[in-house]
Amino acid sequence: MLDVSSVNVWYGKNHVLRDVSFKVGEGEVVALVGSNAAGKTTTMRSLMGLKDLRSGTVRLAGADLTKADTVRRVRSGLVLVPEGRQVFPKFSVMDNLAMGAYHRADRNCISDEIESAFELFPRLCERRTQHAGSMSGGEQQMLALARGLLAKPKFLLLDEPVLGLAPLIIVEIEHIIRKLAACGIGVLLAEQNAAMALRLASRAYVLESGRISASGSSRQLQQNDTVRRLYLGT
Repeated sequence: MLDVSSVNVWYGKNHVLRDVSFKVGEGEVVALVGSNAAGKTTTMRSLMGLKDLRSGTVRLAGADLTKADTVRRVRSGLVLVPEGRQVFPKFSVMDNLAMGAYHRADRNCISDEIESAFELFPRLCERRTQHAGSMSGGEQQMLALARGLLAKPKFLLLDEPVLGLAPLIIVEIEHIIRKLAACGIGVLLAEQNAAMALRLASRAYVLESGRISASGSSRQLQQNDTVRRLYLGT
């Protein structure tokens, strides 16, 4: 289980995360829903050790990672697929995937796992020698996801994975996330697209101005009047 408890984060004098707590189980998809600037990306960066906590704890499978550096967190099985995809544009698809496994000692397994990634993302196989920067946004998002898988995650942190993508590509990304969860990978999905996130996740937390303002099953939040008005447009 990924267990985040009473996390507080400041940027200078600004208190941007306030006592944020949530849990994600093995093979579970949990959504972190919120508008732009609600604190979703700060939450993801804090979980990865890219932003220091003022207080609170981050535990993965019982191990306290609160003071761990980013490399140790990745080696423990916590992997971020960042907002905006952030692929290496001048590297090929193959090189981008290899970068996902940069920290691994079992180098002899990587080629087979790249081929497994191509089975999950056939479009990437067709473009294995193509520069990532020349691909469409949807293809780059698939590459970012596949690169994350090469790090052998137990938990994937997905920051706005469908932002700016066409509806058909969004459906494809949803299908892939479901497959990953079925394989036992826990997923924390930070999304402005509340309809998609609540459709995909079993549980969700609503983040407003750095605080968790509501939580529950996806069905419960879909029926919450405030969530419906602010995030679902109904």
